[in-house]
Amino acid sequence: MKYFLVHRGDDISRQLAEQFHTLAAEHGTPLCEEAPDIVLSIGGDGTLLHAFHKYKEQLETIAFVGIHTGRLGFFADWKPDELGVLAQLIFQTRTPEELSVVHYPVVEIELTTEAGIETHLALNEFTLKGIEETLVAQLDINDEKFEMFRGDGICISSPSGSTAYNKSLGGAIVHPSLAAIQIAEIASINNRVYRTLGSPIILPKHHHCDIYPREHQHMLLSIDHQYIQRSDVKSIRCRVAADLKVKFARFRPFPFWNRVREAFIGYDIK
Repeated sequence: MKYFLVHRGDDISRQLAEQFHTLAAEHGTPLCEEAPDIVLSIGGDGTLLHAFHKYKEQLETIAFVGIHTGRLGFFADWKPDELGVLAQLIFQTRTPEELSVVHYPVVEIELTTEAGIETHLALNEFTLKGIEETLVAQLDINDEKFEMFRGDGICISSPSGSTAYNKSLGGAIVHPSLAAIQIAEIASINNRVYRTLGSPIILPKHHHCDIYPREHQHMLLSIDHQYIQRSDVKSIRCRVAADLKVKFARFRPFPFWNRVREAFIGYDIK
């Protein structure tokens, strides 16, 4: 199998990357940046997000695996001292078809702007926030007007992103086997003119939400770790990507709820 490796750039991540390259060369496993079969992420969740966006056009053919060298790596199954074990498991896998993988849904974002239509993918979340003033937007669900929003912003997360920014906004944690998106408000303002539900909303696959910001609203948009400022957005459609999922290679079991417990509660439950 062909591999590529993305690392965070700190000393330990760089050392682990050099160690893996050496082991791969010894086993005749080719390094290939253009079309790898497996992509290793060494660092934290931000490193994995960077790898995802680097290869978002090749999600059907690439599997990701993470080695955690930071404080909290939700996408990472492996610790630094387990690199040798992981390497052997990868080298023993002769073809991509032999990989055991899990598939996670991602968010599809369709921006209609004054210049045309743009399509983006988010592994964790998409957010929009007002700049210089509060965000004002109409929110529709399945082409029906749902609410008028005024506040700091709106967060649309995937199930795998439900443990990230969405959780800090009071959103629910959603198992990534469920194809859904979650809408969470960021400091909404409620009065007689602007009324919102005030609770997170979970939409299943085949449902969508449309956001219509006020004309020429100056906004900060984020797609995972990428930030852009725009004032030409006419509408935003968010939904579960219909035909694309991200693949993670699983060389051993690591149940999702174990990840949640380890990340937020710890093992000492009394």
